[in-house]
Amino acid sequence: MVTEPGPTLDDGVRELLLLMPRIVGRAKRTPPPPELDDVALAPRHLSLLAYLLFDGPMTVNELAGRLEIAPTTASLMVGDLSRQGVLERTEDPNDRRRTIVSIHEDKRPAVDAWLARGAKAWEEALRPLSPGERAMVIRTLKTFEQYGS
Repeated sequence: MVTEPGPTLDDGVRELLLLMPRIVGRAKRTPPPPELDDVALAPRHLSLLAYLLFDGPMTVNELAGRLEIAPTTASLMVGDLSRQGVLERTEDPNDRRRTIVSIHEDKRPAVDAWLARGAKAWEEALRPLSPGERAMVIRTLKTFEQYGS
């Protein structure tokens, strides 16, 4: 197997230490669309909205599991975004004790447009990679998140 030449470990760490603040800065400078100007959105809300946008409505417990947070924390986030009109909670028709959370239809196009920018950037970055290389990038970023906090 022939491997492509690349940076040494130290050079790779240096490059990423210089790159990550620019990536984070760009993400922070990406304003929500005007339709969401009146909503107090924090970075923690992005993952929650992305799960609901890409995977559809789900319960608070399902959201908590995917976000890897406590159900009470997920419930607080859902309550906050529900009061601001971004999310809506409905009774599960199959089990009235459960509440289903979804993006409010009026806000869905704005949330979609906002998250689509990042999705397009990731598509461009990941497109030339093989499935195995994509998995390695994702694994690498997850490992960095785990040890970087």
